[in-house]
Amino acid sequence: MNHRASASVSAPFKPASSAGRKIALGLFAMLGLTLLGQRAASAAAPGVIKAIGVENEYADVIAQVGGQYVRVTSIESDPNTDPHTFEASPKIAAQIAAARLVVENGLGYDDWADKIMAAAPNAGRKLINAQHLLNLPDNTPNPHLWYDPKTMQAVAEAVATDLAALQPAHAAYFRANAAKFDASLKPWFASIASFKAAFGGTPVAVSEPVGDYMLQAIGTDILTPFSLQAAIMNGTDPAPQDVTAENALFTGHKVKVFVYNQQVTDPLTQSFLSLAKRNGIPIVGVYETMPAPGYNYQTWMVAEVAAMRKAVTDKLSTQSLMAAAQ
Repeated sequence: MNHRASASVSAPFKPASSAGRKIALGLFAMLGLTLLGQRAASAAAPGVIKAIGVENEYADVIAQVGGQYVRVTSIESDPNTDPHTFEASPKIAAQIAAARLVVENGLGYDDWADKIMAAAPNAGRKLINAQHLLNLPDNTPNPHLWYDPKTMQAVAEAVATDLAALQPAHAAYFRANAAKFDASLKPWFASIASFKAAFGGTPVAVSEPVGDYMLQAIGTDILTPFSLQAAIMNGTDPAPQDVTAENALFTGHKVKVFVYNQQVTDPLTQSFLSLAKRNGIPIVGVYETMPAPGYNYQTWMVAEVAAMRKAVTDKLSTQSLMAAAQ
């Protein structure tokens, strides 16, 4: 296999520029041509707040909190594509420039959006960055914050606060929806606690750290070297000894589940997938954008824990949550 470079154990997620995300050189010039019209269109509909969730899981939370008073657009929403290959178009740039509320992940995962907002400054725009809400340093190695049980509670509260600032007359409505959202997370939290109590310490392998926050919350023991996870995540060359160690987890039946990123595949991860199947290791798919249709954020997270339980108790794979929802 022809890889590019090696990754260290502590390597954080690389910014979008090194992960294959590109913004065309002409994008910012085109912003100047479209921005005035977009702002005028936004101002013409004061009863509805234009909002952007850069990833569709964040857009879903905005929609649940904002309800009838927001019009939400998600930028990255296709669970069948690699989000690391995303390229922003002039249309997307114009949508972000016109938005009054933007929610992004941070940690370099979607910094192309920051470049667009910097090119189209708007003093009235509210920006929510999940990394900053959680007070995470820039060198945090795992950017997949939506799998962390703490994240969306903080995001929903921040969304309600910012929407209330934009439309004070509906502040109570936004706060009530945020409280409803918090309450709707209880089944997920209960399933996390139940799994940890029954199956804490279950050894698992992963292809990337996409689901690691959830796996840690439910008490599993992730045996895949993080240096291998980081290399695959960042598109760099994993150390041969890490590949050997991962292979041994399957051939030696040292893990009970293989947690596989459905959206980023290459010959190496496909070889791990095949090896897990040949050795009877059940597979659970995880995602970088919310699988849809059939899910909102809460039901997606509950489905992930349910898939882990089914893998451990029945040795059954849930390789695709989209197939499971049909």
